[in-house]
Amino acid sequence: MIKSTIKLLSLIAIVLISSCSQQKKESVQESKEYGGFPWDIPQTKPDRPLSKAMERLYTNYKTPRPEDNELYSSFAYTALQGFDYHDGDGTVSRRDPSKVIVEDGKFYVWYTKRHTVAPPVGYSNAHKSTDVIPSTDWDLAEIWYATSTDGFTWEEQGVAVSRPAEPHVGARSVSTPDILKFEDKFYLYYQGFNIASGSSPKGDACPVTVSYANSPDGPWTATNKIVVENGAPGTWDQYSIHDPYPLVYKGKIYLYYKAAFGDRPDYLVANGLAIADNPMGPFNKHPLNPVLNSSHETAYFPFEEGIATIVTRNGNESNTIQYAPDGVNFEIASVSALLPIAAGPCVPDAFNSNGNGRGITWGLCHFTNFGDDWGKEYSVLGRFDCDLSLDLDDKGLKQTQTKFRPEVYFSKGLNEKQKERILTKTNRNELNK
Repeated sequence: MIKSTIKLLSLIAIVLISSCSQQKKESVQESKEYGGFPWDIPQTKPDRPLSKAMERLYTNYKTPRPEDNELYSSFAYTALQGFDYHDGDGTVSRRDPSKVIVEDGKFYVWYTKRHTVAPPVGYSNAHKSTDVIPSTDWDLAEIWYATSTDGFTWEEQGVAVSRPAEPHVGARSVSTPDILKFEDKFYLYYQGFNIASGSSPKGDACPVTVSYANSPDGPWTATNKIVVENGAPGTWDQYSIHDPYPLVYKGKIYLYYKAAFGDRPDYLVANGLAIADNPMGPFNKHPLNPVLNSSHETAYFPFEEGIATIVTRNGNESNTIQYAPDGVNFEIASVSALLPIAAGPCVPDAFNSNGNGRGITWGLCHFTNFGDDWGKEYSVLGRFDCDLSLDLDDKGLKQTQTKFRPEVYFSKGLNEKQKERILTKTNRNELNK
């Protein structure tokens, strides 16, 4: 019985090997019959055998060349005029810009502003923070706003949302805002801290709350309520709901957010989606969450009939532009470099929900630890430009090469511990092998 079984298995193995070999021969023969891949790049998938890489070129991307892909762009950056940072001493910081919207012939943006008596002591030193000395760059902060007529020079208008009194959400700090316009009213969604950032061992505990107004200039009325609840115990977003980012899509409010999950330092950052009929909720989380497996910040915009997103650092799919025809099931549309950090794109049709998203051409972002001095940590706002638009054809923003001077590369050098590892006796002995 055993010998018969062995013979049968051996015969099956021979048949499988023979079949695979035959298929390989047929594939090679078929390739020879078709000849080499065409010099004139086919714009649609050619009817011929393709490698997996060439197959992806036609099945995963809108066009075979990134330069022709409406959802590919390189990025250009410009310093902004109009903001003062107190000579870079670390006491004034601006970061986490909202999406930029157009109202009454002006551009509006909201952001996290910290103006404290001293720079942050650092996330890991949260126990050293006080009621006036911040733990992090976004601690002891408020939400401010600014306007512009050209997108390059901005005029700071003042506080939009202040920290409320205890025990309301955000008594310690309010930060990371984003804007929604719905039925002629305005809503600011943001994170509210009641303890210093870094005080929780599972990451920042800062529920999402909302304020509303009849005008982008306010005054803003705080609801003092949590509008997007943390996940159930044991789920990926049980400890954090960060970076709320609302759009109007298919007549509903699609609010994207991020959460970091897994024990630190071995954690992952992903993005989720919560949907509501009313700006005040209830927001129901999508059953397929997380809808993105990567991206430390959230930046989304309507594109064609669906939603596109800029996927920044953290995760296997960082440095990509992704697209979901249904706003849920995202796939990589392009791979790029030097993506804007904490992008707040200018999205004129963010609240139209007409199924004809036009894309984006510019926005604001932030640069953290701008002075390259952790003892005086602060962030600044900057402008990025791109061509992720159906209405623009800027070949200068479709370049696939990102060139830097050598000193930029050398600035990303080895630390002393790494140098010591490389220069150990063990590594030196490799020369004698």
